Amino acid sequence: MNNRTIHKLWPLLKKQVKGLDVPWLENMANQSLHRDPFKVLISCILSLRTQDKTTGIASERLFKLAPDVKIMSKLPVKTIEKAIYPVGFYKVKAQRIKELCNLLIKEYNAKVPDDLDELLKLKGVGRKTANLVITLGYKKPGICVDTHVHRITNRWGYVKTKTPEQTEFALREKLPEKYWLEINGLLVAFGQGICRPISPMCSRCDINRYCEKIGVTLSR
Repeated sequence: MNNRTIHKLWPLLKKQVKGLDVPWLENMANQSLHRDPFKVLISCILSLRTQDKTTGIASERLFKLAPDVKIMSKLPVKTIEKAIYPVGFYKVKAQRIKELCNLLIKEYNAKVPDDLDELLKLKGVGRKTANLVITLGYKKPGICVDTHVHRITNRWGYVKTKTPEQTEFALREKLPEKYWLEINGLLVAFGQGICRPISPMCSRCDINRYCEKIGVTLSR
């Protein structure tokens, strides 16, 4: 698959995703009057190994208690734990959030960095989270690659990579920048609703004719 094909399939992909569930974090960022990189960062931390619905409820509870970094830094760890339960590893995440808030105040004047390399210096922040903060929090070019983006772009035959990190760098080289901000939200929804890991629903897929179906042995 080449970029000529990407240009053809993109509007079809966007149209199909309109009827699917978009990730909570994507909705939260897009519906806010003012994008808040801090809320994106904290929600990303909560989302690791946690279902989307649980992440949304826990994030909203926490932000009602502490809508910004300075207020959140003053919350006891036990209070954060109670607010974010039952997200996965909630005790570890509560401690990490507390430490992160203190670090942001001390080293970054209470602001979340808008630079990928600076974000990656923060404990517990990997490339996926850093790119989401860049794209959703600051609306700057970045490519967030999770399991869906990695799986689907390889299934299309657009990239040929073995890990999400390799996929990110391959997409940075190949994917036109105008698609960078959208790719994660679109492919997460598409991957959960249509292009599933096992037995994808190819008969319902609007971009079926463009897909090389790499690695697909069974479909519906």
